[in-house]
Amino acid sequence: MAEPRTYKLSLPRIGLNIVEWGDPAAPPLILQHGGRDHARSWDRVAQAFAGTYRVIAPDLRGHGDSDWANDGGYDMIDFVEDFVGIVRALDLPPGPIVGHSLGGNIATRFAGLYPDRVSRLVNIEGLGDAPEIVRRKAMEDMLPRLRAWIEQRAKVNGFTARDYDRAGLVARIRERNPRLSADMADHLAAHAARANPDGSLRLKHDPAFAANSPIDISTETKRALWAAIRCPVLLVYGAESWASNPAVDGRAADFRDARVELFEHAGHWIHHDRTDDFIAMVRDFLA
Repeated sequence: MAEPRTYKLSLPRIGLNIVEWGDPAAPPLILQHGGRDHARSWDRVAQAFAGTYRVIAPDLRGHGDSDWANDGGYDMIDFVEDFVGIVRALDLPPGPIVGHSLGGNIATRFAGLYPDRVSRLVNIEGLGDAPEIVRRKAMEDMLPRLRAWIEQRAKVNGFTARDYDRAGLVARIRERNPRLSADMADHLAAHAARANPDGSLRLKHDPAFAANSPIDISTETKRALWAAIRCPVLLVYGAESWASNPAVDGRAADFRDARVELFEHAGHWIHHDRTDDFIAMVRDFLA
């Protein structure tokens, strides 16, 4: 597997690591990873499209080899602003985007805010909380949630990250997704952590990411963003995932042009659990 190009993109408030495959003059295809993940989790997907596209995979702030936010700012608006900054800094023409989980949420909001910048959107389980969870949270007292968030931020600021040996880190990754092959789990581990002086490994993502704000845009605003997207949208879900299927819970109807693809024998990481089938589906969709 050929090694990609990597470089740091300096935005006004933060430095973001960018990983690229393919001809720099080819049309762009952006792959955006999810929370507690990294750009190199896209390697197999990126390699499949590198012959046709300039494949661009950013590390989110606080993830991979991007900078950590000095103020612990990992709200959705920060991630969306970063995404806008990347597209502008690289002067990218309109093109397709694939996003997973948090990355899918970011890409979808970007597509709603800047519909002329996205030609196709693939969202892998990245619409946020299911309607049932949203309704339940709306009935809760917000004040205890805000106090808990403040206390969590204080707790995380004094947190000492756990160190692993390679086998322990691979085991942790496979615990999150038991469907991963040993080779893929080892590949993910190789790029998920940095080596300490004693040879142990520490995860790259900022522990402060766990203390993200409970305040976000309203459901009505989310639905308005989804409705503003003008390109075809592919919503991808795993039949064995915890995520709610938007074809069942009604969210798919908020898009102008969207279809839902449900993958059997797959959980939250469809692009890892059914890699070849996922690539074939995306290739057909982009064509």
